[in-house]
Amino acid sequence: MSEPFAAVEIISTKRDRNELTDSQIDWVIDAYVRGVVADEQMSALLMAILLNGMNSREISRWTDAMINSGERMNWNSLARPTVDKHSTGGVGDKITLPLAPLVAACGAAVPQLSGRGLGHTGGTLDKMEAITGWRASLSNEEMLKVLQDCGAVICAAGSGLAPADKKLYALRDVTATVQAIPLIASSIMSKKIAEGTGALILDVKTGNGAFMSAPEQAKELAKTMVELGKRAGVKTRALVTAMDVPLGLTAGNALEVRESIEVLQGGGPKDIVELTLILAREMLDAAGVTGKDPEVALRDGSAMDHWRRMVSAQGGDPDAPLPKAKEKLTISAEASGEISTMNALQVGIATWRLGAGRERQGEKVQAGAGIEIHAKPGDTVKEGSPLFTLHSDEPARFERAKSALSGAVTFGKVERLPLIVDRID
Repeated sequence: MSEPFAAVEIISTKRDRNELTDSQIDWVIDAYVRGVVADEQMSALLMAILLNGMNSREISRWTDAMINSGERMNWNSLARPTVDKHSTGGVGDKITLPLAPLVAACGAAVPQLSGRGLGHTGGTLDKMEAITGWRASLSNEEMLKVLQDCGAVICAAGSGLAPADKKLYALRDVTATVQAIPLIASSIMSKKIAEGTGALILDVKTGNGAFMSAPEQAKELAKTMVELGKRAGVKTRALVTAMDVPLGLTAGNALEVRESIEVLQGGGPKDIVELTLILAREMLDAAGVTGKDPEVALRDGSAMDHWRRMVSAQGGDPDAPLPKAKEKLTISAEASGEISTMNALQVGIATWRLGAGRERQGEKVQAGAGIEIHAKPGDTVKEGSPLFTLHSDEPARFERAKSALSGAVTFGKVERLPLIVDRID
């Protein structure tokens, strides 16, 4: 069968800063999935998109073509409305763990399809896998059953969901084309729209520890994604939130699970609790659910009940002790005074070097590795008092982690972004 287009024509169209037609976009995504368009040809097109951009029609059609490469999920048989949250990722961002059961406890259903960490940002599935027996991979039937029984599910997206995105994502990673807003937006939104949720709240991070470190870029990404969601009939809004300082007091898989459980028990660090409650209220509002207030659900134990049921339903033991690293090392403050900044990117890199993250897709992570943070911007410390405790199974990793943290903390007047930088709906 002859093909209606040639890849080289489409590449040169975008290279010369022209618009791609709907049929060109439909064909190139489909032909790439079928293996008709080669990796080197798609790499050239991705670079042309990175350099020359796409307009909103092109981004929307590109997203649709990615959705149409696979299946769409459907939650119509559920008795309650569905709502999901997506975060663009950061350091210590464990919000999904307490948030999904909390929103379920307040009356919405949360089909939370999550990912793994790559580089300095942690992945939700890696965190959950620190729980003994917990399974990330569920069939569609199993997902529906967990949602019906528990109100929330946290699991991996199945291979049938936007398969074009999996191929494109791997290619972007090795061709330095990850940073293009049209490609980031279509990657995230193709999966979220195919997931079949009725409403979606986006948590777009900004600051040194975020993917989009400049607030203006983060806002542009947020606006692009909100528009894509609305065009697809998903009630979508976005919060641009701070990632200049790590969230909470831990970074690393089992350490972050422990902290999430503290939040569900009615405690936990102030910034984690505050952002969890803000996002929970946004999710419930977008889903049209009015009932129990999330703050009450944290206090009365109902959010914790939903967590335990959800973990058990996916084979996990909510009472099993969490893994601990074999070795610890404390880093102390070199001066006395008020902490003004704590570089989230440096903390993230150190966490990764301790074994909590991976350099390549498919690598194993250490469940117990990570960093405990003893003081944050605004706190006053004395010289010699602990700033960080590093955890790893391999003490040989401590030196490189320590070098990543060099200069991560400064003293003086507190300088940081507000927790909520902007809101887009």
